[in-house]
Amino acid sequence: MARVHTTPKFLYFSVCFSVILCFLTSSVSANRELDEDNWRDILEGEWMVEFYAPWCPACNALAPAWREMSTQASRKSLGMRAAAVDVTKSPGLSGRFVVTALPTIFHVKDGQFRQYKGPRDADSMLSFVVQQRWKQTEPIPGWKAPDSLQMSLVAEFFKLSQALRSVHNTLMETYGLPTWGSYLIFAIATIFIGALLGLMLVCIIDLLYPMRRSDKVLVTRADLDRLAKGDQGGKSDDDQELLNDDIVDDADNANSDAEKNSPSDTSDDDKAPAAEPKGDASEVRKRRARKAD
Repeated sequence: MARVHTTPKFLYFSVCFSVILCFLTSSVSANRELDEDNWRDILEGEWMVEFYAPWCPACNALAPAWREMSTQASRKSLGMRAAAVDVTKSPGLSGRFVVTALPTIFHVKDGQFRQYKGPRDADSMLSFVVQQRWKQTEPIPGWKAPDSLQMSLVAEFFKLSQALRSVHNTLMETYGLPTWGSYLIFAIATIFIGALLGLMLVCIIDLLYPMRRSDKVLVTRADLDRLAKGDQGGKSDDDQELLNDDIVDDADNANSDAEKNSPSDTSDDDKAPAAEPKGDASEVRKRRARKAD
């Protein structure tokens, strides 16, 4: 008789344990924690993703509605899954998604990302998925998509900044350095790294574009003086005569222009004799033909 009464109790306990285990399993699978390693799982299927931080009061206020939404979606078999990202543990994802406020919710459908900005209760978030209200929201452009190359670089910079912050905290808390001492170390390291990168860049440019050798011939100062004296002494008499003729012509032209522009106080009789030697003047001003060089 004792065994007969014990068997139903054992079965009842087993059924209760199975129900509780299934409930916990569904709750865990309904709200998945994302990090740098598994975040690409949301590129397939439909997801609602929340970015939160443990110290954020608004995130803590959203937590009950978020759990209810994920549980109802799992019970109704909507095909939508819920996920969450702790930005303190995964700073690269916050940079990849350009999260500027907490909490931030994204709707992901087959690799297309849309930010959810509606009411933050369970029914509104479920209706956003069930009634397909996400179609009324423009998706994030491709150049700003979290899975693009440029956003991957932004994520790396965010991870670097988080690493530098942890180093800063370690220097102050573990080694007892003051704030200005930590900043001084970072400044020296920045200058050293910048100089090293600049040297590497110069070497790469010199390797890709080597300097060409110059074909110019170097001449000493004495050779320049010798060449200058030789040019002056090497002028021919014909060239000198041509230069003198040019000077005479310029002087005659200047005198003729001055005579034309000066006021005349003489009479017509005085002007007549001056015009007689016209032929001689033309012969004087006649230039010699230049020799061919």
